[in-house]
Amino acid sequence: MGSEAKPRIVRCPACGGDSVYAPSNRWRPFCSERCKGMDLGAWASENFRVPADTPPDDQAFGDPKER
Repeated sequence: MGSEAKPRIVRCPACGGDSVYAPSNRWRPFCSERCKGMDLGAWASENFRVPADTPPDDQAFGDPKER
């Protein structure tokens, strides 16, 4: 009797559903190819951005009082 480890279940980052985190799930950590594709599309559309304090190109960077 081999003791097989119970598969780890994680939350799918795209839909929030259950996803098996194991080599048997080729889309891990996503639950499906659809969710993986949606996430890739969001990255390609730049929906995942890190907020930046960079001013537009026509404005100087930094506090104007320090100049």
